[in-house]
Amino acid sequence: MILPHTGRALADAAPVPYWLDRAERPDPLPPLAGPHQADLLIVGGGYAGLWTALLAKEADPDRDVLLVDAGTCGWAASGRNGGFCAASLTHGLANGVDRFPGEIAELDRLGRENLDAIAAAVARYGIDCDFDRSGELAVAVEPYQLAGLAADADLARRYGHDVRLLDRDEVRAEVHSPTYLGGLWDRDRVALLDPARLAWGLRRAALDLGVRVHEHTRVTGLARDGGALRATTAGGADAAPGAVRARQVVLATNAFPPLLRRLRAWLVPVYDYALMTEPLTPAQRDAIGWANRQGLADTGNQFHYYRITADGRILFGGYDAVYHYGNRMAPSLEQRTATFTALSDHFFTTFPQLDGLRFSHRWGGVIDTCTRFCAFFGTGFEGRLAYAAGFTGLGVGATRFGARVMLDLLGGEETPLTRLDLVRRKPLPFPPEPVRAAGIHLTRWSLARADAHEGRRNLWLRTLDRLGLGFDS
Repeated sequence: MILPHTGRALADAAPVPYWLDRAERPDPLPPLAGPHQADLLIVGGGYAGLWTALLAKEADPDRDVLLVDAGTCGWAASGRNGGFCAASLTHGLANGVDRFPGEIAELDRLGRENLDAIAAAVARYGIDCDFDRSGELAVAVEPYQLAGLAADADLARRYGHDVRLLDRDEVRAEVHSPTYLGGLWDRDRVALLDPARLAWGLRRAALDLGVRVHEHTRVTGLARDGGALRATTAGGADAAPGAVRARQVVLATNAFPPLLRRLRAWLVPVYDYALMTEPLTPAQRDAIGWANRQGLADTGNQFHYYRITADGRILFGGYDAVYHYGNRMAPSLEQRTATFTALSDHFFTTFPQLDGLRFSHRWGGVIDTCTRFCAFFGTGFEGRLAYAAGFTGLGVGATRFGARVMLDLLGGEETPLTRLDLVRRKPLPFPPEPVRAAGIHLTRWSLARADAHEGRRNLWLRTLDRLGLGFDS
């Protein structure tokens, strides 16, 4: 049912990501033209590429690092996500236990160290991205979800996590919603931040360390060139085609069509959507509580994530995860009226006391999804190229770890990171079309059906569970 105020609430929402729609957005850097050489070429100016550039220069200030992006740094997933920076490297502890039981304790420790290192880098480089380690509150909105929260709490405590299980009254004391039946507050393993400002801050820090950055520069091909690799590029309308001869290359292109053909079997681009409200008034803030400013997520298969921004808005996203046949991607797919209407309805069901609040922005973006829900890694061109992909919505934090892995892989020596099963193993591939699209759509239908039937998973979902395949909502 569409609530009567949904149309009014969405009427003036700008069809652009809120985080990128601000005056402090830095001016673009010129596209690359003509021939260039570099020790390390990084393709992609999102978090994975920016962290790789920064860590490479920190380790060796004399290393000549060149980064190129088809748009501007942070314009894609890194600038339009929810700003949840999690310690988990495995898309949650339970997924890690299922897939990497022999090393989950080590992965859990590495994830915590990674989050600490992000916090330290934000402070060291003076990145003004509203970094706030307020934690995340998972909430049950159906009775059957309470058992899952209790099981998650037991698992988290076995690994030393600071978690608190809340009953109905306790969770509603934290955040005032009539839909909440219980909650699990992870108090120290999730930070909230401004995603675009993090990307812009990493870009500035990389430039200050001497990284060469060219934006509006699309890499169109890679080939061997003696003992190096040659990348051909296409710049903007006024830029001549270029080429870079680099001793080593990092691919950090997220869900975009990969330059390494083999990656196409392991990745699918999935569109995720979000709304941002106008700033809340003091009375509206009092009506919802939320004094501890945790990130929030409900626990259905088709879940919502939401949080308060530094300027008192609420971001509300998730629920739909939309795949288009043939891995199709296009700017027009970033707007989806049916999803925005559903999100608006769900928002006011969650917070009926905010009736009359309006949304200022509505947008979508692409997540790089793989069948194990967490990043995978590898090399190409006899070890001269490294990649990380498949972060499945948890890239705000895990991309820095991915950058470390890629640099270790390029180093050619076995390290504690390259010995990890997480790094050495690949996810199961997605099938080719048309089976790929049919399977994904059947999975989405089955997940929605499970949510409507107390979480009961049908034969299709149980089969996927046994095969180790998945599709994240």
